[in-house]
Amino acid sequence: MLKGKKILIGITGSIAAYKSIILIRLLIKEGVEVKVIMTDAAKDFVSPLVLSVLSKNKVNIDFVEENSWANHVMLGIWADVFLIAPLSCNTLAKMASGVCDNLLLATYLSAKNKVVVAPAMDEDMWHHASVKRNISIIKSFGNDVIDVANGELASGLTGEGRMAEPETIVAYLKENYCRTDSLKGKTVLVTAGPTHEAIDPVRYISNHSSGKMGFAIAEAFYENGADVILITGPTQQQLNYQGIKRMDIVSGDDLLKATQEYFSNADIIVMNAAVADYKPRNVLQQKLKKTDSFLNLELVKTTDILAWLGSKKQDHQFLVGFALETDNEKENAKIKLKNKNLDCIVLNSLNDKNAGFGFDTNKVSILSKNGTELFIELKSKKEIAADIVAYILTKNNE
Repeated sequence: MLKGKKILIGITGSIAAYKSIILIRLLIKEGVEVKVIMTDAAKDFVSPLVLSVLSKNKVNIDFVEENSWANHVMLGIWADVFLIAPLSCNTLAKMASGVCDNLLLATYLSAKNKVVVAPAMDEDMWHHASVKRNISIIKSFGNDVIDVANGELASGLTGEGRMAEPETIVAYLKENYCRTDSLKGKTVLVTAGPTHEAIDPVRYISNHSSGKMGFAIAEAFYENGADVILITGPTQQQLNYQGIKRMDIVSGDDLLKATQEYFSNADIIVMNAAVADYKPRNVLQQKLKKTDSFLNLELVKTTDILAWLGSKKQDHQFLVGFALETDNEKENAKIKLKNKNLDCIVLNSLNDKNAGFGFDTNKVSILSKNGTELFIELKSKKEIAADIVAYILTKNNE
């Protein structure tokens, strides 16, 4: 999403300036072209040499250096986004007042691009009335402000005021400035993770699904401009984008109810959740005590949610299923594709090394109802998700 973007990073005098090193490295890995402006005070916290090496560009500090003029106007025109991170209390006040006493502020005042700031200061400073006023003022100028984080501060106290983590800033840039319009106006429903079918208050039947693939798919759809609803079973996964609507469920019955609630308004439905096929007929209200050497547990089938969706699918809807197989993989997937009235099915096998449950990578085949097949070699689940979304976009537009 960020590949090919031009981002100008402004660094001010704050202990949080050390995070700019990580931030620049992350942006470079995303394929961003980075240039840096520092205030003179920022040099006390981070080395211009380090930033120059990482950004692969000269670091701009002074208006004039070695008989060469740093053109603040052209710097502002060059960038797609001017990101000031960290933004100190001092520079914030100058931005609000229109003070122009260094290269960073001159560039800000002449910038024609989007300006976004990531404040960093101690909690008492952050909550001071003058700071709140200045934040409101720069927002009124059209600048965006990334929320501060809550945590350990340089003062040794704990509270609000920490600069957002570099990973959070990168996600913010993607979410707010880099989403495409490919699926704008479309609603996508994605399910992810396992279900837990209770035996008693402390035990359950489940599987090894981590939710990684489903979360990656939800984010890939969101990056393409869709309104995304993610229904997830119990998982440790977290979303990178605040704009995705997340709904947490536990059991297969919970998933069925939630899916039914959102299904009719969805244009694309991707059922990646690994739903338990069976559940205990009776759920004990008290913890089951260990007594005999053997325990007979009576199980009943859970509702086949995918089959229900296939029977209710409208002409404008595109329904995607997943199949994780251990034998006769393609034959079983094709049966599922037909019997459940899917538009396509994504097949992966537990026989493939570093693919399937728990891994950060996957290897899949996509089988379409019209008989076409697409094989995708082992990649990160993020890359696999992007390929799946691209495939669905192509098929949905046929």
